[in-house]
Amino acid sequence: MKILYGVVGEGMGHATRSRVVLEHLLASGHELHVVVSGRAFDFLSRSFADRAGDGPGIVDVQEIHGLHLVYEGGAVDKSESLWSNLEQAPAGVLQNLRVYEEVVGSFPAEVVISDFESWAYLFGRAHEIPVISIDNMQILNRCRHGLDVKAGPSGLPSVDFGLARLSVKIKLPGAFHYLVSSFFHPPVRKPRTSLVPPILRPEILAAVRQPGEHVLVYQTSGENRALLQTLSRLDLPFRVYGMGTDRDPGLGSNVALRPFSQQGFIDDLRTARAVVAGGGYSLMGEAVHLHVPMLAVPLRKQFEQELNARYLDKLGYGAWTPELSEAGLRHFLDRLPAYQEALADYLPRDNDMLFACVDELLRRVALGEERPETLDAPNLGDLLSARTAEALGEEG
Repeated sequence: MKILYGVVGEGMGHATRSRVVLEHLLASGHELHVVVSGRAFDFLSRSFADRAGDGPGIVDVQEIHGLHLVYEGGAVDKSESLWSNLEQAPAGVLQNLRVYEEVVGSFPAEVVISDFESWAYLFGRAHEIPVISIDNMQILNRCRHGLDVKAGPSGLPSVDFGLARLSVKIKLPGAFHYLVSSFFHPPVRKPRTSLVPPILRPEILAAVRQPGEHVLVYQTSGENRALLQTLSRLDLPFRVYGMGTDRDPGLGSNVALRPFSQQGFIDDLRTARAVVAGGGYSLMGEAVHLHVPMLAVPLRKQFEQELNARYLDKLGYGAWTPELSEAGLRHFLDRLPAYQEALADYLPRDNDMLFACVDELLRRVALGEERPETLDAPNLGDLLSARTAEALGEEG
């Protein structure tokens, strides 16, 4: 089939996840045209540089303009984000119109797959092409969440949760089907929704867990130099990514600043005693898969990250905190045995469940079928519902 694949460029997790799906589609003989924005374009264009062109098993990666967020002090700066996007909007609209004309003229797409990306979705809806959604964000809107993970300070559902859910709801409405990747599995509340395990790159699937002594620390911003001094006061080795390699005066010998390396990072993750990072879903899913306890510090005003972190805490796989402190870090490290015990019950899975769902959806589209409310392929939503029903039957 000819597949138009859209990847949002905000956050590299979308790109690494999409690479996994794109590899599967190419191996299945489909012809792909990928539209992607931001840093994700550089990553995917490099990843598939040797397979560019037209025809089955071939992928063409094209850059589009997408919206982006501006961060300040560990939080989303909404005002700067708005002005920055408005400033770039005229050139971005022209670029996207040029890509639109090229795709219309040269790529008769039969189906659209979107990883939370609007351009490809709107293209599909405008041309009455079925759209399949694959992402983790739709869990906000298409699943039911308890008050313990969505409550605000008042004890009522958080306003931030409501806004986050609304923004996800209006992003890709009316898709053919929604495949939602997650390490936590709340009840599905909407039809045409299937839960699948975290989508993992092959390097993670091949990694062997060998717990060591060090703690892996990953920061998306190099501004938090005070964190390094906090780590220096703790009697543990720390391997820190995302804060450069220049050591501050007085930095303890227990703190190693690591240059970014994909294989080096994976090795440090699989052998870590624990990991301290933000609330991004991709790394959290990898840590849970490898049974590495995690302390999550989600970006402020980014409730999707906070929801991930709250579920991490609820399931006992780690903890979360709105602000990282020495006391909070010590408390987390003291509880590592309890987190390890909880993680021992987590069943790691590969990507086969996702691939079976994708293949079934493409087959249904090719046959001209209506949108399926449920899939024949096994998925976590159906499996968990069956187990719940079985447990209730036994109790009754």
